[in-house]
Amino acid sequence: MNNTFPHNHHYRHVSSFSELVNTRFQGNTNAICWHRDLVGDFKEIVAKLRLKENITEVSIEDLAVLKLSEKGNLAREIILQDIQLLTDFGASPSLNLLKSYERDEELDFISTDVYSYHVDRSPIETDTFLCTYHGPASDILPHHQVDQKILIPEIREKLKKLHVGTEDEFEIFLKDHFFDLHYQPKPNSTPVNLGSGHLWRLAVDHPTQQVLACVHRAPVERDNEYRLLLIC
Repeated sequence: MNNTFPHNHHYRHVSSFSELVNTRFQGNTNAICWHRDLVGDFKEIVAKLRLKENITEVSIEDLAVLKLSEKGNLAREIILQDIQLLTDFGASPSLNLLKSYERDEELDFISTDVYSYHVDRSPIETDTFLCTYHGPASDILPHHQVDQKILIPEIREKLKKLHVGTEDEFEIFLKDHFFDLHYQPKPNSTPVNLGSGHLWRLAVDHPTQQVLACVHRAPVERDNEYRLLLIC
């Protein structure tokens, strides 16, 4: 789990949970990483959990009943500690065992699923926290390396053909269907992978946000490998 990241101005590293939650987003910085090299066998936990659906929420009780090796137990303690830290902070963390997310295949020219680069939006002041303990991790991109899909002329024209109503209503239509949240990487864009074991805080689009929301996407899963992800 020894992940290193190139220096980049759109995210920054911190060394504690306190720094993670108290460091302000500012300028171009819209992602903050509590960089950690975790010990413990997270793969063992994944192997002993039972997938009930493609996205299975794992409860604290589900974790508690697992019979684990010493390294597996270390991993469990780290997860429980992260859940406690986030809960005490006022967040509502969810531990998910993931086979895959639902795909959006309705339109062939624009996708609105989580595999597409997108930002999160909320009517209230909040941030997105996530940590991948096992399996592939998400990618982020700075805004200067993406184009908002609804502003790409050929995509916009196709969306206009779908819409029935006035120009003002068209903008509402784009928001109602979440088309405005999705982005297309520019040629030669360089995604930053969030890596394993690091706890990230990503900026969300909400009324009091001072920076642009963080553009990110879920990874394509590997065959026969589940992801273990903490998110809130």
